[in-house]
Amino acid sequence: MSFALLSPSGRRLLDRRGFLAQTATGLTSLALTSLLQRDALLAAQSPVIDPARPYAPRPPMAPARANKVLMIFCAGAVSQLETYDFKPELIRHDGQPLAGGPPVTFQGPSGNLARPQYEFRPRGQSGKMISDLIPHIAGLTDDLAFLHSLTSKTNTHGPAENFLSTGFVPDGFPSIGGWVTYALGCETQELPAFVAIPDPRGIPQASANNWNNGFLPAEFQGTAFSAKDPIRHLTPPEGVSLKADRDARLLLQSINQRHLQAHPGDNLLAARIASYELAARMQLSVPEVSNLSHEPAWLSREYGADDTRNPLKAAFAKNCMLARRLLERGVRFVQLFNGAYASGGELNWDGHNKLKEQYDRHAAIMDQPVAALVRDLRQRGLLEDTLVVWCTEFGRMPMFQKGSQGRDHNPDGFTCWLTGAGIRTGVSYGATDELGRKAVENVLSIHDLHATMLHLLGIDHEKLTFSHNGVSRRLTDVHGHVVREILS
Repeated sequence: MSFALLSPSGRRLLDRRGFLAQTATGLTSLALTSLLQRDALLAAQSPVIDPARPYAPRPPMAPARANKVLMIFCAGAVSQLETYDFKPELIRHDGQPLAGGPPVTFQGPSGNLARPQYEFRPRGQSGKMISDLIPHIAGLTDDLAFLHSLTSKTNTHGPAENFLSTGFVPDGFPSIGGWVTYALGCETQELPAFVAIPDPRGIPQASANNWNNGFLPAEFQGTAFSAKDPIRHLTPPEGVSLKADRDARLLLQSINQRHLQAHPGDNLLAARIASYELAARMQLSVPEVSNLSHEPAWLSREYGADDTRNPLKAAFAKNCMLARRLLERGVRFVQLFNGAYASGGELNWDGHNKLKEQYDRHAAIMDQPVAALVRDLRQRGLLEDTLVVWCTEFGRMPMFQKGSQGRDHNPDGFTCWLTGAGIRTGVSYGATDELGRKAVENVLSIHDLHATMLHLLGIDHEKLTFSHNGVSRRLTDVHGHVVREILS
């Protein structure tokens, strides 16, 4: 190659003094990188995971206020106008057309503006107006922080559930529970790090996308079970004694370890063995944590788990008790669902046609158990290190759909609330317009909610990454900021 064809940098490397200078600079850079990594100052920090112990607890990037998360996901899009977002102007304009409003929304022609279907009253010392639909949760108002200006990217249930759970509208991305357990592992090695508890009426519209690992290692997928539907196939088959089953597992463990020693560095094999060993431990731990028979009768009454007149409420209340038991035992992330798949609003909060009639039923299932769960966590001291988030995939329009008694989908302004570790209580942040149609003050996205949740866990949402198909992926994509106004 002609010397003249080389770049100036290339010619410098052919010079002995230039080569030595470049080498010294390179070694200095390597040393600096090592020091920055040791002190957790590099831009992106993928956790170091031992394939043989993928669920081992890992330190957060920064001091954390929370080390566990309970995410209460109300599927079907709960109306902010019937729950937490009081709009006196909507009462005054009841029955009038929305000036300049859309003639057609998601499901068809728009009708007139419709007042909230429930009365609102001032609650607690803050005097915040909360609906009579949820009197038990209303009693917690001073303990909650409300975000009134959330927005979504889509007005369709499945994709919006994806967005709320994974930060992306399309399928195939890891859920927030997967990201959290990938970053932090788990405090217990006897139970799954991430548990999803489906509603007694069925799974949500986006199904397992809500607790999927996406492109993260398979170990970080959520494990779905409930008080009604425990994990199957945990007991030995009929005719196999517990001793024989235990002896067989010990023998298999010994064979696996010998095979692993013969193939050092086989991460897939180590991960598979770790998965089987967790399954073996779950044969004892899951039946124990799922057994609610030792819970005191008075506490079952507090949750509503003994309500014989409303078996769906009792079943959901038992799921709430299961969620508390999982958090007590060190499960890192619990996703508790209220509401199932699309069903014309019969099985979830999708109130298109008979909103009040359906919401009367859904609130009777959700309100008392959720409020009891929050109080129970507080009384046991678990809110000191547990972040609780109540959320839904989007909101609903201020007008009824034409010819119906329900509201259409609204991704432009809705409410969630948070409580527990690191949360400033009795505050509200953001606002929708005077009719509750669109967020207009301190507008937030789901990315902002996720960034705030990760921050409380000691995770910088911009630094937690995973390389997939040549792209450094994040839960928050390239967006998101921490809502510091609601932090204590």
